Amino acid sequence: MHITDLIPKYDVAVPRYTSYPTAPHFTQAIDGPAYARWLGAIGEAPVSLYIHVPFCAELCWFCGCHTTATSNPAPLEAYADTVLREIELLSAAAGKRLPVSHLHWGGGTPTAMPGPRMREIMASLRRHFAFTEGAEIAIEIDPRTVTPEILDTLAEIGCTRASLGVQDFDERVQAAVNRHQSLAVTKACADGLRARGINAINLDLIYGLPYQSVASVTHTVEQTLSVAPERIAVFGYAHVPWMKKHQNLLPEAEMADAAGRWAQRDAIEHALVAHGFQTIGLDHYARPDDALAIAADAQTMRRNFQGYTTDAAPVLLGLGASSIGALPQGYVQNATPIPAYKAAIAAGHLPITRGVTLTAEDRLRRDVIEQLMCNLRVDLDETAQRHGLDSAGLRAASAALDDMAQDGIVGWDGRIVQVHPMARPFVRNVAAAFDSYYIRGAQRHARAV
Repeated sequence: MHITDLIPKYDVAVPRYTSYPTAPHFTQAIDGPAYARWLGAIGEAPVSLYIHVPFCAELCWFCGCHTTATSNPAPLEAYADTVLREIELLSAAAGKRLPVSHLHWGGGTPTAMPGPRMREIMASLRRHFAFTEGAEIAIEIDPRTVTPEILDTLAEIGCTRASLGVQDFDERVQAAVNRHQSLAVTKACADGLRARGINAINLDLIYGLPYQSVASVTHTVEQTLSVAPERIAVFGYAHVPWMKKHQNLLPEAEMADAAGRWAQRDAIEHALVAHGFQTIGLDHYARPDDALAIAADAQTMRRNFQGYTTDAAPVLLGLGASSIGALPQGYVQNATPIPAYKAAIAAGHLPITRGVTLTAEDRLRRDVIEQLMCNLRVDLDETAQRHGLDSAGLRAASAALDDMAQDGIVGWDGRIVQVHPMARPFVRNVAAAFDSYYIRGAQRHARAV
């Protein structure tokens, strides 16, 4: 049986597993006071920070992010004021100047924030937190809206890595998704970053968009390689119009079916590997000498809400509307609507509206799932032993794993699960076998293929 013959069986809705338990299982039982207690218990190890900027110049119709389109700087100015106040509240709750090893600006379009406000936010972060030597400061960029002044700001605030959204260079595809972006504009952005000493460049591509084909995505890869990125993320378009109403604007009849999506993903991977990129986890590719590839080889790579990362911090603190934090005790999420987020901060409260407390079993299953997502392999007995738990509960997945082993998705000997390289796109299905909260068909997630 060819691996593609399994698509009808495994192309089901499954979580992306950037957390465990996943966000649909967060509840209102976790609030600001609970978060404050968790913050006060943070130890001495460096933490990671994430800032969410939920604004873009215009809305891309494929977008699944929490963001709002605006050309008016006033909302961004007001939002910056709120983030600055949240930094103060967060620092006060922690009760000390926490060390920081990693900062990620995400969105939306973080560079939509006026340069002076970005510098102000960064200065406040450096006052309230102690950035470690060599801390990575990463930012997501829309190359279409970048100016020399913005690039100067990124250099001034110490950015070390930039992720450039590309998605696809085919003009017909761009018109269908309302994102017009030339190769020249993208290269100019990358060149401007490198000229200012920001040499770590990531590019993001998407397959499964309207009018894409194997030929068109292969051509996009060829154009992408001319930008000479160190890393490339290749995401399958998640069509979730029940969550993101603007996705209804896309011509659904022009999207490839599951077999067509697989062929597009496969073509992209073959092209990247042929040009020396290494496959990383589910959907990332990197030059062999890039830190992410090195971490993958050493099995020290991690997975969080920003995807695959070298960031090993045990604590992730989120700032901004909708941002999610991860602490040893559990997960927390800020209010998603901007007015609710601002109102909580104005009242002097941490703007947490939901989250989840982790049990010992949750931590074990999270570890198992993260190892599968990062390394495509997990030793159930060794992992359970590290957590001081019995592995018997994990073997409830045996029936599903036996079935996947028969299909050639995994190798499974009763202790070690190994996802076959050709079955990498199905790794989320394998992870779901260990998800005690997952009920097939009960929650709406992106499809596996």
